Parts: sequence; structure tokens; C-alpha cells
Amino acid sequence: MPIDVTIKVERWPVAGAFTIARGSRTETGVVVAELSDGRHHGRGECVPYARYGETVEGVVAAIEAMREALGGGLDRAALQQTMPIGAGRNALDCAFWDLEAKRSGQPVHILAGLPPPRPLITAYTISLAAPDVMAAAAAKAAARPLLKIKLGGEGDPARLRAVRAAAPDAELIVDANESWRAENLSENFAACAEAGVTLVEQPLPASDDDALATVSRPVPVCADESLHDRASLAQLAGKYDAINIKLDKAGGLTEALALAQEAKGRGFTLMVGCMLATSLSMAPAILVAQWARVIDLDAPLLLARDREDGLRYEGSLVHPAAPSLWG
Repeated sequence: MPIDVTIKVERWPVAGAFTIARGSRTETGVVVAELSDGRHHGRGECVPYARYGETVEGVVAAIEAMREALGGGLDRAALQQTMPIGAGRNALDCAFWDLEAKRSGQPVHILAGLPPPRPLITAYTISLAAPDVMAAAAAKAAARPLLKIKLGGEGDPARLRAVRAAAPDAELIVDANESWRAENLSENFAACAEAGVTLVEQPLPASDDDALATVSRPVPVCADESLHDRASLAQLAGKYDAINIKLDKAGGLTEALALAQEAKGRGFTLMVGCMLATSLSMAPAILVAQWARVIDLDAPLLLARDREDGLRYEGSLVHPAAPSLWG
């Protein structure tokens, strides 16, 4: 059946600033693809990520380039072979799932053969800053059960000590965003162990992470930038204990579900994360997150506002999407 696509670029303000090792932002740009068969409509949202050479303009062009194929009857299965992984395919893939749900009158979890999704506890992110600033932010969020601490290399042990003192009862995970180096790996791991951190996300650059196979890892290590889709898994053995599945990296819900199953079979612990986006991006990720040990889907909490019919958050508990949002 011929499908028409509408593409929108949206800018959403951050509540304050969002800072990681690669920089700081006060807004996030998303691309929304809407598919229509003339009667039913399905939406998907993605975040172009500069770390992988993506831009808003480039992703819009990549989706636009699929217009003729969509009009010729391209379906979700064919999309997986026609379009490379990345943000643009994620937007279209998730829009296809939403469209299928609207056509059938059945939620996506039934179409995918999954049990009904349940509410989940998400991490809450503390942005990278000086130790005292991070401690103040952690103190405000200390009642949340799970905090994700953004680290940046130099001075990270002091940041960890400050955050732990400010939030003594919260479970801590950390994300170094590739900012550590082999020479400070042992020191930073030791600081994580001392602070009771339960997971370290992407400590070394993806192009230089072989040292993880030769150093003692007192805290489980999770691959983020080193992982994209199933083809990435073989290179992670011996270096990582867990993987962070993000739909923008995997190229959509279809690949993310397959990736989760194969990774579980290979013995990896699962984490499901997100880019800085609205609830429309989080909604499909919640389905994959049902299998995850760690969930990091707090992006709407970090924005100044979310879209209409956004996900319901009760503290750190995030509920599955209503059909009016997605799925």
C-alpha cells in the first residue's frame, strides 16, 4: 500500500543545561516522521547525533530520499535492508509500528508478540559539572532510587565522592562518554567501586577500548558508543559485561528487539537508554526496556516541557505510552 511521509524538525528547550564530556546543550533538535496511508497515521521521532556524523539536515534528507520507495509500497521489513542504521531509519521504523497499530486497532506489544509493558524505574541524570555543583544536583534528586552520573575524565574521583556523599542511599551508575584513558582507568574504576557504583558506561573511546580486556574491572562495564546493532556484538566479548541499546543507534524498534534477544543469548546484561528527546522517542524504547536490568529513559524529565500526551512519570517510575502518543 502506498505511504506518504511528512517530516518535521522540532526544537525542545532543556530545563537549564545538559552537559556531558563532549559539550553542553540548552535545547535538543528532533526529527519527526509521520507516515500516512490516507486514513491512518503513525509517528516516529529521532535525534540526529553528531558523534556519528549525523545532522538534522542530513537525517531529513535521508528520510526524504525514501519518499518514492514508500509511495511504491516499501514496508517495515523492507526498510531494514533499504536504509542503513541510524536516526533516520529509527524515525521511519517507529512510525511504521505506530501506523500498523492504528490500522489494526491493536497495540504494538501485541503486534510484536510481547507481553503488556509494565511501568519501570528509570535513572535520573546528573549532568557533568564541578564536584560541588554535581553534589547539589544529586542532593535534590537523592530520594530517587537510581541516579546516572555524567563524568568527564580529569577529576572524576572527586565528583564521585561528592555525589555519593550527597545521595547516600541512591543506586549510582556512571557514564564517562569515552572520556577516560587507559592510564587512568584503574584509578577511576577504584573510585567507582569505593562509591558503590553498579555500572560504568563507555569509559574508553570506542576506537580504543581494547584495554578493557586486560584490566581488572571491579564494576561491570557497559558498551554504548561501541555498540550499534547486532553486528557489533562479536567485538564486545571480553571487554564489556552489558550493552546500552538506543533506538537511534540501532535504527529502530525492529532491530532493537532483535538486538536485545541476541545480546541476552550471548550473556550480556541489558541497559536501554535514550538521546535527549521527547516522550515520542521514549515510548517504543519502553517495550525493549522490559527486558533490561538498567533503564535510562529520563529525557522528558530533563526538558523544560514535553509534547502533548507525553509519558506519565511518577517520580522515577515511567508508565507505558497511551495510544494517543504512540503505539
